[in-house]
Amino acid sequence: MEQTLARNTGRAMVPGTFDPITEGHIDVIKRASRLFKEIIVAVAESPRKGSGPIFSLEQRVELASKALKDLDNVTVKPFKGLLVDFAAENNVQVVVKGLRAVTDFEAEFQMSALNYNLDPNLETIFIMSIPENMYLSSSAVKEIAFNKGNVKGLVPQVVGEALSKITGCRY
Repeated sequence: MEQTLARNTGRAMVPGTFDPITEGHIDVIKRASRLFKEIIVAVAESPRKGSGPIFSLEQRVELASKALKDLDNVTVKPFKGLLVDFAAENNVQVVVKGLRAVTDFEAEFQMSALNYNLDPNLETIFIMSIPENMYLSSSAVKEIAFNKGNVKGLVPQVVGEALSKITGCRY
């Protein structure tokens, strides 16, 4: 039986590159949507992350929007630049981040501290991944996809189909 939590007053955002959005991301977003009246999924441009995104910013926004269409208090928006500026422009008080492992914590802790330095009024909270998603990352999904593996169960169907068109992976 799924637990229902009272939604806090306020708006939060779940930022990320979402290249592609995974079932792990969706789990964190769903859980955050039970805690806040409104969630903005902030899709970062991130042109310098890794070797660059495989999907354009517009495609990532579209895929995330389709994957999250059933969540009535979730909207998906693109952003470029600093997270704290996007938060201020959208009247967001809280950043929600998912954590899978200690390595995630180290990187997220650093980003949280930098964001606090830039805007002490922007809080960051963390939601731990469920055990089934502790291994799941966009990088892992891309590696599987580019090696023609099966991404079913790792990403929503709309994302699996888009990945299949680009990489020839199975879904």
